[in-house]
Amino acid sequence: MNLQLASLNSLIDSLWHLGKLGEAVKLALSHVSEPHHYSVYSKILQLCTGLKSIRYGKLIHGHIITDGFPCNTCLNTRLIIFYSKFGEMETARKVFDQMSERTVVAWTALLSGYSQNADYHEALRVFQAMNADGMKANQFTYGSVLRACTHLSSLESGKQIQSCVHKGRFVNNLFVQSALIDLHSKCGNMEDACSVFESMETRDLISWNTMIGGYAAQGLNDNAILEFLRMLREGMLPDSFTFGSLLRATVGSDGLAKVNTIHGYILQFGLGSHEFLSGSLIDAYVKCGSMYNANRVYNTRQNKDLVSCTALIKGYASEGTNITRALQLFKDLQRNMAIDGMLLCSMINMCAKTASLSLGRQLHANSLKFQNQLDVAVGNALIDMYSKSGVIQDAKRVFDEMEVKNVISWTSLITGYGKNGYGREALTLYVKMENEGLKPNDVTFLSLLFACSHNGLTREGLQCFNDMVQRHEILPRVEHYCCLVDHLARGGRLEEAYDLVCKTEADSDASVLGAMLGACSTYGNVNMGRIVGRRLVFGVETENPANYVALSSIYAGAGLWRNAMEMRMLMKKNTISKYPGYSLCQLTS
Repeated sequence: MNLQLASLNSLIDSLWHLGKLGEAVKLALSHVSEPHHYSVYSKILQLCTGLKSIRYGKLIHGHIITDGFPCNTCLNTRLIIFYSKFGEMETARKVFDQMSERTVVAWTALLSGYSQNADYHEALRVFQAMNADGMKANQFTYGSVLRACTHLSSLESGKQIQSCVHKGRFVNNLFVQSALIDLHSKCGNMEDACSVFESMETRDLISWNTMIGGYAAQGLNDNAILEFLRMLREGMLPDSFTFGSLLRATVGSDGLAKVNTIHGYILQFGLGSHEFLSGSLIDAYVKCGSMYNANRVYNTRQNKDLVSCTALIKGYASEGTNITRALQLFKDLQRNMAIDGMLLCSMINMCAKTASLSLGRQLHANSLKFQNQLDVAVGNALIDMYSKSGVIQDAKRVFDEMEVKNVISWTSLITGYGKNGYGREALTLYVKMENEGLKPNDVTFLSLLFACSHNGLTREGLQCFNDMVQRHEILPRVEHYCCLVDHLARGGRLEEAYDLVCKTEADSDASVLGAMLGACSTYGNVNMGRIVGRRLVFGVETENPANYVALSSIYAGAGLWRNAMEMRMLMKKNTISKYPGYSLCQLTS
């Protein structure tokens, strides 16, 4: 005799709470036979979705099909939600297509499934089909389709959906309004985001967070902080997401002061021990260059996780100091949890900056121990590390062993060849890169120009510059002109180099003029050296001692001792002294 429906549902709930999903499924399969028992199957599918049990969910679906159990709209919708959660959108679509009757909930389930599985174009197509079918959307439909537009950065599509919202009854719905704010802010349209926000009759924490996050994402950091202060004045209490957005807005010259202030607010609202926020604080302090404060926050954490530790090590890597502390952190982390590619990259980058070749090799071995094949980012970091350590053959070996390479991989090795005196090899690699169908970027050409400039390949360097502008249609930056000026000047073509300086916007750039002055010093061109040098010393870059020394050397080389002495006296008068050089060496026991 079948159990009563209410008792059956109650028993299934009890088994689920006891963690016995399998027994709940068996109970359902053995007692459900009548069409009006569909709610039991629906309940089981809901539990399978929540517990991420795809096996039992598919077992239920298979039983429904083989037994010829009649599926109604509610059960089909539950199946769509179930398959969407596991990323099986093809099966979800088949269930949807077989439905004889579709409700707004079924349409929304399918649309949300595509959106949650990052198939945003298909989500938009479902919304269009829904409109063509005459089905009116609800607030969840609008929220999902606006999320798809946001991920696609499709402001135009979003505005069309917004017009549909304004024609319906969800114009003042908080969920929809927050989705609209998110769309406009992430597409860079802060004016319309503000308009939607100001038109809201009531605002919840999500809408405030969306607005603050929008300002932070667009780099309008002061606006984000002002909006936060306004939020406090209006009596809304912040949460971890609020402060997470604010910490992303703490960049610039006064970044450290802002982080300190936000840190104070975090403590004031009792969120100091929040794992996510303490990780964000460490990252923010690191980006502001305050390793002392970053360490203080890290040491107060009960659970030292991978994210916060990686942020701290990245800070040491960017400073290029305290390698001992970074290594100790790395070892501690290695003992307690798995190491990921991002952390390995940070450590390898630090080795590159400090020329710690021995440690770099150990990290290379470590990466091979935990990964069968090199991750692209780790491979790129190793190429850079070996190149900067002068062992270009090892960099080439890493490059050859990488199964997947991106434009950064090729550019890193080209840079390594150039800096280690292998100009011809850099050009050969560039040709090979193009033959394999990869499109070089502006950094690739900067590396090529450097390689040609420092290896006496004047004609080849000019050809690379022409390729960049004409064939690849890449607009030259100041750095490219600087490299080209240096390139021409090193080749003794000073007049061409100076003409290029005068014809471009680089005539007031210190690095370009500095390259020109260095070439004048090399070739003893006093007249041009005087023009360029005085422009630097008395205008563009008055505090760089290298300019005074170079101009003084040009005068001294030409026997103009009085002019040379004047430059030295001017340095003394302006209290400018030449930076001392330094070298790094590794001591082995």
